[in-house]
Amino acid sequence: MPLLHLSLPSHRLLVGCRGRLFFPPSPRRTCLSVRAAGDAAVSVAAGACGLPFQPECATHHRELAAAVAAVELACRLCVDVKRSLFSGGSNILEKNDQTPVTIADFGVQALISLELQRLFPSIPLVAEEDSASLRPSKADDSSSDILVESIFSAVADKVSNNGSPLNQDDVLRAIDRGGKDAVSFDSNPATYWVLDPIDGTKGFLRGNDALYVVGLALVVNGKVTVGVMGCPNWTNDDIANTKDDNAASCNGRGILMVSHIGCGTWSRRLSADIGQFTMAQDIWKRCFVDTCSIAHMARYCIPDSQTWDMIPLSATFNSTTDASDPRNENEILLLSVFCGSLCKYLTVASGRASVFVLQARPTTQIKSWDHAVGVICVQEAGGQTSDWSGNPLDLAADLTSRRIIYPSGGVLVTNGVLHDKLVEMISANYK
Repeated sequence: MPLLHLSLPSHRLLVGCRGRLFFPPSPRRTCLSVRAAGDAAVSVAAGACGLPFQPECATHHRELAAAVAAVELACRLCVDVKRSLFSGGSNILEKNDQTPVTIADFGVQALISLELQRLFPSIPLVAEEDSASLRPSKADDSSSDILVESIFSAVADKVSNNGSPLNQDDVLRAIDRGGKDAVSFDSNPATYWVLDPIDGTKGFLRGNDALYVVGLALVVNGKVTVGVMGCPNWTNDDIANTKDDNAASCNGRGILMVSHIGCGTWSRRLSADIGQFTMAQDIWKRCFVDTCSIAHMARYCIPDSQTWDMIPLSATFNSTTDASDPRNENEILLLSVFCGSLCKYLTVASGRASVFVLQARPTTQIKSWDHAVGVICVQEAGGQTSDWSGNPLDLAADLTSRRIIYPSGGVLVTNGVLHDKLVEMISANYK
């Protein structure tokens, strides 16, 4: 089995072609042999075991390879949890903002946190969840214990085994590693991971056809340099519904999208056995945004919680959701894309939509994990992301926690060719 050799400051890591990450029994004893074998195999393994370009082309190929493997494992966890999601009410909680969170959200965050911590222990994680709601508020509260056990069970058979048995406290600590109190930044440039364990949890809960995304990005000195999105319910056809409850796991349905700064955006299907790479060299497809240069002919999407009349472009264009309707220069096509911002970024990066517009509202904080990975995927596919004034999104605006961004007016994501034109139109109508 080909092995990808990744050099880290204090240890060495092997990545097998099943996508599992594991450590040699003794780094000291195996260092020389691993180096000889790994250096010879690295260029082959990069293509066969998960990357669409050679390692020498990508400064952060080690981080990207690890992120690819972790996100694929997380997608398998989501598919497995979804099968049993409605077997008991303890699988769903409601956060303070009335958004649902499931054992899959916590499980994905724990799983990816554990994988990344083993490989890159010095790189902090900024993520959506923490374990506060999982810990019992009363001594005799058994519901929390049941939920933690469910999360632990979901994670335990996915996480890479480094010789130490995993326990529930390990899982809770892994969740909290990405929580709001886990790390304090300052105004200096930083390197950190940004994770949205499930973007579109409402879609995850809604049904088997709804899109949701596991999104992971690496930020270096204020710039997103690596991005991976996994969407188990994505189809090759235009955004469509299906009645097949097992489609995501049985028919190889789903997409994995990866980006590295300067190397483009690429996608391939999630395999039927999510987490197992195929050996085919043609599995990766280069992604490009669409080439529409006429504003009223573009395909638009907006958040599920917003309406077209909330967007300044509505002063110029009416909207329709019927693609068969004949449209004139005063009407645009509004696509129905399921929950979550990252689903919209994925849709633009893959060329299925031309524009994604989000209004920033005073009552809602815009979180970095809803945008970071999408920014690089769209950018490397040829598109552009900014606030409504045309300025790049500032991921370091939240100086201490890097959790919140403050885009002027809102967020505009386009195929690039339309960007300046739409910024001008928005500015003319936005007060």
